[in-house]
Amino acid sequence: MSEHEEEKQVIVNEVQGQGESVFVCTANRDFAAYAQEELRRLFGSVKSSVLSDREVLLVKLNTTEEEAVRQIVDSRPIFLRHIQPVHFEREGENAGELLAEAASFVLGSGKLGAGVKVALQVRKSADADSDSSSQLKEWLEELLRSSEAEFVAAGADWIVSIYLTGSALYAGISRPENNLSDWSGGAVRFRREEGQLSRAKFKLLEAEREFGLDFSAYRSAVDIGAAPGGWTSLLLERGLRVTAVDPAKLHPSLLKLPNLTYIRKNAGEIKFRDNEFDLLVCDMSWSPKLMVQLVTGLLHALSPGGTAIITIKLMHKKPMALIKEVIASFEDSRLQVQRAKQLFHNREEITLYMIKY
Repeated sequence: MSEHEEEKQVIVNEVQGQGESVFVCTANRDFAAYAQEELRRLFGSVKSSVLSDREVLLVKLNTTEEEAVRQIVDSRPIFLRHIQPVHFEREGENAGELLAEAASFVLGSGKLGAGVKVALQVRKSADADSDSSSQLKEWLEELLRSSEAEFVAAGADWIVSIYLTGSALYAGISRPENNLSDWSGGAVRFRREEGQLSRAKFKLLEAEREFGLDFSAYRSAVDIGAAPGGWTSLLLERGLRVTAVDPAKLHPSLLKLPNLTYIRKNAGEIKFRDNEFDLLVCDMSWSPKLMVQLVTGLLHALSPGGTAIITIKLMHKKPMALIKEVIASFEDSRLQVQRAKQLFHNREEITLYMIKY
């Protein structure tokens, strides 16, 4: 081993002992405790500390990084949104000095080079008294430019992750698929369109991406609780025939579109034909119990093999028990749950992706 490689190994060992791994873990705001519980159920004892109030944790696991990543990715966690390994850690308050040290570590890793595509993801906690994350990212790119790597926003071979607090910096290098999300911190960003009806559209866009769906492959959808029409508008854009159901008003811009049928009633009052739709979506602020009753009462209208995308509101302090109960109820009603996930655009809710069998 060369002198440079020995130095690099010493740095890594400062953070991770043999058979141990360290991660910066991120969940939606106020849900970090449930992400921590998911890790505890996977690994038993979990050492953690809060890096940013209510959403970012520093977690130490008594297993190798490779095994930890495998278990986390395979478990498809609901609340754990993003992980980054920690290979380099430095305490201090001078962001410039910390970033320069982290850049030296990254350059010494041997992973960057000509033709290698690299995404730089820099985040900071609220107490980090420094430049903005975007400015720090630009600075890091300059520090790493000698590597001759190609810096990209998507399609990277490697992600270099930096998390900066008011007293320390944490850095890691990983494959995109090993971070749970290839977006920085799992924060999926969509550009707001002119005339967009509601922010809720982003939830369905993210669900399409997260669950590997292509809504344009469906033919006919029913949108339960459609008003003002964010989800309906996306499905119409994808070329589906959409039946939008809500006693409230849809946005006027949708009403003359040729593939839209608007029924201004409560969904429970309508009699649909059997197997009328191959997609059922629902994003309503109802209690989970009422939501399950409503959706299961409409399942005759969803064809076998059809897809259901449902948001479930987490209305009390035991969300994991509630989710287990809701999933059991749906699976008793011929819906097989493929994924349950708290998306970045979810708030006090999760999204279920289900297929009727």
